[in-house]
Amino acid sequence: MDTKKFTIKDIARLAGVSAGTVDRVLHQRGDVSEKSRQRVQKVLDEIHYQPNKFAIALAGKKNYRMVCIIPQGKEGDYWSSVHQGIERAAHEVRDYNVSVECCTFKHADEESYKKACRQMMTERVDAVLIAPNFRETTLTLTNYLDEQGTPYLFIDFNILKAHPISYIGQDSKQSGYLAAKLLMKEYREGDELAFFLTGSKDSPAEIQMQRRLEGFTAYLAENHNRLILHDIILDKEDHHYNERTLDDFFTKHPDVHLGAVFNSRVYAVGNYLRQHPEVKMRGIVGYDLLPENVECLKQSTVDYLIGQRPGLQGYCGIMTLCNHVVFKLAVPTISYMPIDLLMKENIDYYFEKED
Repeated sequence: MDTKKFTIKDIARLAGVSAGTVDRVLHQRGDVSEKSRQRVQKVLDEIHYQPNKFAIALAGKKNYRMVCIIPQGKEGDYWSSVHQGIERAAHEVRDYNVSVECCTFKHADEESYKKACRQMMTERVDAVLIAPNFRETTLTLTNYLDEQGTPYLFIDFNILKAHPISYIGQDSKQSGYLAAKLLMKEYREGDELAFFLTGSKDSPAEIQMQRRLEGFTAYLAENHNRLILHDIILDKEDHHYNERTLDDFFTKHPDVHLGAVFNSRVYAVGNYLRQHPEVKMRGIVGYDLLPENVECLKQSTVDYLIGQRPGLQGYCGIMTLCNHVVFKLAVPTISYMPIDLLMKENIDYYFEKED
């Protein structure tokens, strides 16, 4: 049926209740008996009623403030894409009296993250989008938000034991499992595998890496439990240090022909291999479609990239909060992003879906 033909009075007549009762059910306010609510809901379901979001927002006559706690982004990197997605959503929801702000922190910097979280605990907000970093600091914030009755959601990584209204991002463990399955197609008898890390496996700043690594090693345990593994710690910024470290590592371990990087910096290994063609790697897998990573993919010094659609995560995060807080709609508790598997042969045909 065409719901545009149905007024509140029409719905009331069909349900056998007053127009005021229908209005209270639609806007979830006032006392309505369960029997009357069910009668109204039955009619709404039959006519496939869709609320007029713009009218609901204006009728509320309330201004909503949403704040995003996310890492700082640099042009072209993962977090800049998240920022762009948030900005696009903010532009779309501003007509519903919704303002969106970002409170940024330096990724993997615990004090910077704590400062952002402490700031959030001193301000009045209607909803919060969080890209969680340090587990305990995150739980301190979310416990506070729970006490205040402030809804929040996670993007990028899902912290267990918290109570977000939704998580939007990849299944991190499953993406690690698929990364291993993809990489090990290149395995040959006698090959060794290296994990190129940018921090200790036990670091509280590396919660995303830890869950991906959990999935990766789960696949290895099932299918390659005798494989020799190596951990190499690289620096996030010091190119010369990485050069020396990789020189030394490959000299000592000539049988390492497979490698995995669990964050956006696979280009650090890819660029090294481009400059050292004598080092023969059969397969390298990494994450995120940074320009540097894509260039390595095209030049075959990185073999596989896993995309996470960061812009879509930011966009859907704001729209989900808006649906929950402003329009009073039910939202999914988990919205998994696709695990996009990119290779040299298909990277030119890939784009991040926007909606």
